[in-house]
Amino acid sequence: MKQLFAFLTIIALVSCNQKTQSDDELLDLVQLQTLKYFWDFADPTSGLARERSNVTTNYGNEVSTIGGSGFGIMGIIVGVERGFIGREEAVDRMLKITHFLDTIAVRFHGAYPHWINSETGKAFHFSEKDNGGDLVETAFLMEGLLTAHQYYNKDNAKETELRAIIDKLWRTVEWNFYTQGKNQLYWHWSPDFGWEMNHPIRGWDECLITYILSAASPTYSINPEVYHQGWTNTDHFINGKKYYDITLPLGFEYGGPLFFSHYSFLGLDPRGLKDQYADYWEQNVAHTKINRAYCIDNPKKFEGYGENCWGLTASDNYKGYGGQSPTNDNGTITPTAALSAFPYTPEYSMQALKHFYNDLGNNLWGEYGFKDAFNPTENWYADSYLAIDQGPIIVMIENYRSQLLWNLFMSHPDVQNGLKKLGFTSPHINP
Repeated sequence: MKQLFAFLTIIALVSCNQKTQSDDELLDLVQLQTLKYFWDFADPTSGLARERSNVTTNYGNEVSTIGGSGFGIMGIIVGVERGFIGREEAVDRMLKITHFLDTIAVRFHGAYPHWINSETGKAFHFSEKDNGGDLVETAFLMEGLLTAHQYYNKDNAKETELRAIIDKLWRTVEWNFYTQGKNQLYWHWSPDFGWEMNHPIRGWDECLITYILSAASPTYSINPEVYHQGWTNTDHFINGKKYYDITLPLGFEYGGPLFFSHYSFLGLDPRGLKDQYADYWEQNVAHTKINRAYCIDNPKKFEGYGENCWGLTASDNYKGYGGQSPTNDNGTITPTAALSAFPYTPEYSMQALKHFYNDLGNNLWGEYGFKDAFNPTENWYADSYLAIDQGPIIVMIENYRSQLLWNLFMSHPDVQNGLKKLGFTSPHINP
């Protein structure tokens, strides 16, 4: 496996700045090179995804990300389907990951911490009082695990064991504990600080999947009122305004960073997905087009912005880390923004991909695909890769190409039950 990766990496680096690939060949190359982050660079003890390629502030190389590992699990499925990884190798890696999650990793009422020590399984502080359960990161992990449950479906000892462990992990998340007995989900709970962070999960952002999985749980499910009175109860949920003559159904002014339309929708298929609040395909397409239109308009006159160079989202930037968006723009373009939007704007995303690879590749392309971000105005290119940015590139390109992850995740009966419970309709939902 490593020999295949090494050979294809040499091809990738030699061919950079050559415009001879077909679109499909270029997509294959980007998916394979990016997958190396989750395969070659995974933590050797746990198999989990490392938070980032450079050393995490205040910690060492043992920092693994729970949400990013969920994204990586889905990326590995893509690797099997595309022939980059053997199925048995992938199952062995998945058993390493799930055994660690089941027997070593700390949990807090079934939820995992945001960051975890991949050698000891203990929680790292993500912030001063955030050293306990993180329900949103846990939801991203479960999104990946439930997708894997549906994919590794063969009737043999290893895949049967894998499905059983995933089902156990899924059933032991105490989603309803994180309501504090109210009609509202809360992001964090700590054994040291309790509910002191007091961060309700509400308003349009990346967290829709948290409510859907909380409703889908066969063991610790929330009531529908938690969704309807909690998630939607804020002044930045319904929008309805036009930006660049594009109507945005939900969310902040100009839509916010683009990862809002990616993380929940790695597994959750927005095509035909509707509830009383929105058509989620329309939401995500509008959000993406507004983000691109803003970059073309470029009101702050940053270098490099244009039809082929767009995409504002959370990433590293020349000052540190930030959530870039049209209302928080410092000139930083993040490749994952446009590339993870392939299902919504395939023509525009391909234009951006070709620009990133053909025109900027010597500065932007490396061992694990596209580096995290760049800022032409500051002549700055990141030297880092982040799991939460690399994972959606692989997965959303595949959802554009084959709808693989969407079809798998949406086929899980618990997911369908959760969607029905909250009043969603979708072509995937069985009558």
